[in-house]
Amino acid sequence: MSQVADALAEIKRGADEILVEKELIEKLKLGRPLRIKLGADPTAPDIHLGHTVILNKMRQFQQLGHEVTFLIGDFTAMVGDPTGKNSTRPPLTKEQVLKNAESYTEQVFKILDPEKTKIAFNSTWLEELGAAGMIKLAANQTVARMLERDDFKKRYAGGQPIAIHEFLYPLLQGYDSVAMETDVELGGTDQKFNLLMGRELQKANGQKPQCVLMMPLLEGLDGVKKMSKSADNYIGINDAPSDMFGKIMSISDVLMWRYYELLSFRPLSEVEQFKTDITNGTNPRDIKITLAKEIIARFHNEEDAEAAHQEFINRFQKGAMPDEMPELTLAAMPIANLLKEAGLVSSTSDAHRMIKQGAVKIDGEKCVDNKFLPEVGTTCVYQVGKRKFSRITIG
Repeated sequence: MSQVADALAEIKRGADEILVEKELIEKLKLGRPLRIKLGADPTAPDIHLGHTVILNKMRQFQQLGHEVTFLIGDFTAMVGDPTGKNSTRPPLTKEQVLKNAESYTEQVFKILDPEKTKIAFNSTWLEELGAAGMIKLAANQTVARMLERDDFKKRYAGGQPIAIHEFLYPLLQGYDSVAMETDVELGGTDQKFNLLMGRELQKANGQKPQCVLMMPLLEGLDGVKKMSKSADNYIGINDAPSDMFGKIMSISDVLMWRYYELLSFRPLSEVEQFKTDITNGTNPRDIKITLAKEIIARFHNEEDAEAAHQEFINRFQKGAMPDEMPELTLAAMPIANLLKEAGLVSSTSDAHRMIKQGAVKIDGEKCVDNKFLPEVGTTCVYQVGKRKFSRITIG
């Protein structure tokens, strides 16, 4: 029983919810490798650390000896996942999907063990469904059930159009689990409706329902919004080592523990010791450096991690500014507007927040006045956080 308990503890690390945990325990007691599924629609070619949260969990299942399949949703990507969307997402062409899939699989093998990972494409069985099979699949659910989905409900209430094919997406994802006879499916918390659809369809097809393990959505560098390219708060796994290091060092001390929980491969006991060390006087910056070097070594190598650390020391801890930075000429305006116009923050409210946190500097001096108005004719280096600089002339 202790072996199952130990495995369960590792599986639950960082997880937001497991449905149903009791069923998962029973599956673990079977003593056979479980069939673990993670599906991804290759709608974009690049992966950031937010995506790796779920991939890290997949890696843990590999280490526990389970059968892991990374499912490329080449068929469903052409339908378009409506999850979290306030409008119908334009479907991708077959060519776009395959091109993105090639890049995507190459990147996931920086986390998953290639020799222990099966790659599957859901077009293998979904294309075989045909029109009759699709109608039969659609008969498993009602429009009322689909409108229970939060995003569909909001769009319907707001008068936003919902295309008929979008109702098919959860059914197609659920049918993947039927075709693969999945024991456990992984996904983000935003995928709950789709993941549970797999359970329902498996029951309807005489299979034992899969367990669902949902991982939280990782906050981006701002510590508020979900990590994404659109919010410009992300760390790409193909980012240069120095960029990765600087970005990780820019996160708050509180957010650092969230990243340790969801991104680090270190034992939880070691992370707890880090917390004790800080309580006993260790500088949180040193613990953050350890995290940065671990992540850079994973996606690059140890030498690059050491070099990025040294560059950080030379540039930031010694107070040096980058040799090159954007140079702009802008009209006189309040500091928050200036920072937004210069692209150093995403919004004026973000600027006010950064000023309040002491993260804004002008020529190396902290700016604490939200109403500060730079004088015409001055040229200064404006800095937000530890990585964003711009030399601005007020014209």
